[in-house]
Amino acid sequence: MEHFNAASEEALEQTLLSCLRSPRWRRRVAEHRPYPDLDSLLAAADEAAYDLTWPDLTEALAAESLPTLPPGTYSAAYTALSAAHAAYEARFGHVFVICLEGVPRGECLDHILEGIRSRLTNDPEEERVVVAEELRRLARERLVHALRGAGNCASNHNEPAPGR
Repeated sequence: MEHFNAASEEALEQTLLSCLRSPRWRRRVAEHRPYPDLDSLLAAADEAAYDLTWPDLTEALAAESLPTLPPGTYSAAYTALSAAHAAYEARFGHVFVICLEGVPRGECLDHILEGIRSRLTNDPEEERVVVAEELRRLARERLVHALRGAGNCASNHNEPAPGR
């Protein structure tokens, strides 16, 4: 926590925006430094995420990418995933996001496809609620990874992949 609390504004901005591309969220988290412990930081990050408006979330969604699939995933899986993402984006107008925290690497593809298929049945308002929660979970996971020295916040299952 010392490193996070003592980071320059520029370094903090870079770290926080790599967790969630929302300037409003970044400002809210940054303005409450110093944090006494990780739990306090995560609580503030959650609160800031809960307060995001749909335009804030849309801005964050624009910077999200498809989850990286494990090495050795067969090409038909990429085709199925691309088709599912296209159907989702056509229905909701934005990229599909899902937090893969706790999902074993070998089960990521199934988890992603299951998530897309089940969420395609949501109406747009229901999906907005789910998207907001997934972005909050992603930001939280990325922040934990950053603080534990795993590099920037993108160092988890949701690293940028071709096609978003």
